[in-house]
Amino acid sequence: MTMCRSERPSIHDVARIAGVSAATVSKYLHGVKTIKPTNMKNIREAIDALGYRLDPLAGDLRRERRNILGLVVPDLENEFFGAMACRIELLAEAAGYSLSIASSHESEERELRLIERMGDWRVAGTILAPVRSERGLGAKKMVDLGMDGVLLDRVESSGTHSTVSVDNSGASAAVCRTLGEIGHSHVLIIGPSDVSKNVRARMNGFRNEAARSFPYMNIGVLVSDADADADSFREKLALYLKVEKPTAVFSLFQKGTLIAMTAFRRLGLRCPEDINLIGFDDAEWMQVTEPSVSVVVQPVARLAETAFKTLLKILDTPNGTVKLHLEECQLVLRGSVSLPKTHQGRFAIEVEPKLHI
Repeated sequence: MTMCRSERPSIHDVARIAGVSAATVSKYLHGVKTIKPTNMKNIREAIDALGYRLDPLAGDLRRERRNILGLVVPDLENEFFGAMACRIELLAEAAGYSLSIASSHESEERELRLIERMGDWRVAGTILAPVRSERGLGAKKMVDLGMDGVLLDRVESSGTHSTVSVDNSGASAAVCRTLGEIGHSHVLIIGPSDVSKNVRARMNGFRNEAARSFPYMNIGVLVSDADADADSFREKLALYLKVEKPTAVFSLFQKGTLIAMTAFRRLGLRCPEDINLIGFDDAEWMQVTEPSVSVVVQPVARLAETAFKTLLKILDTPNGTVKLHLEECQLVLRGSVSLPKTHQGRFAIEVEPKLHI
C-alpha cells in the first residue's frame, strides 16, 4: 500500500481561480483595503474552495523541505508521553533537526488545529500520538495536507501511515501466564472508562490466554465510570474485593494501580500475602512504594527510536510501504506478587517482539 499525498494550494492557484494576479491576492491576504469589492469576493471564494492557508513562514521557505519535525502528543504531563517527547527531541537534535512539540490535551479539535499549524510551518514530517477518539481524524488531516508522518501509540493499524505501538495483547498474555502458573484462579481486571484500542487489546490478550491455558480461571472486569472520581472508583473496587474475593488484580492503567493499592490498605488486605497486584505502565512511585508494584514496562526509548527512524525513512523514500511496528514489553515482577519457589529469581519476563507488514 502506498501513502497518499496531495499538493498544497498556492497563492497562484487562488489567483487563477479568482481571475486576478498573485500580487492582488497577496495584498488581500495582508489586509490591503484598496482592492475592488468584486475581486475581494472572488478571492475569498477561491480561498474557501481551495482550503488555502497563508503560510506564516513563507518568507523563510527558500528550500523544499525545512529541518523541522513536528510531534503532537495527548498530554505532555503524562509520564509516558513526556518521556517520549524528551527522547524524540534528543534523537531529532542528533540528526540535525529541530522539533516542534505540542499537546492536544486529549482534544480532537485541538489535535486538528495543531496538525494544521504544523502544515503552516511546513515541517518535514510529523509524529502523531492520537487522542483517545478512534475516528482517526488527525491522520486524515495529515493526508489532506500532504504531510509525511508516523502514528505512535494507541494505534494498531492504519491504511495511510506507518504506525509504532507496543504489543499490548502479548504483554497481557504474559501477565495471565505468570498469574496462572503461580496458581491464581480468580483475577480481577480493572480499566478506565474510555476503553481505547490499547485497553481492549490488553483485556483481550489476557482473556484469550486464559481461555487457552487456564480455562478454569475466573476473570472479573471492573471499569471506572466516565464521570467517576478516584474515591468513587475506589469504593466500587472495595465492594468487589469484599464480595468476590479475587486473589489478584491486573490494572490496565496507572491511576487504577494506585487506586487498587489504597483500596487494599483500607480493607486491611496485605499485598502480596492476601492479594497480588500487577499494573500496566511503570512509574517511579511504583518502584519505591511498599510493596513495590509489579508492572508491564513499556519500552519508551525503543518506541521513540523506532518512530523517529521510521519517519526519517519515509522522508528519504516517500510513497513507501505502510508498516505496523509492534515493540515488545517487559513484565517486571516486584514485591506485589508472591512467587513460589519455582519462580524465585524470575524478576523479568520478556514478551516476544512482532513486526507486521
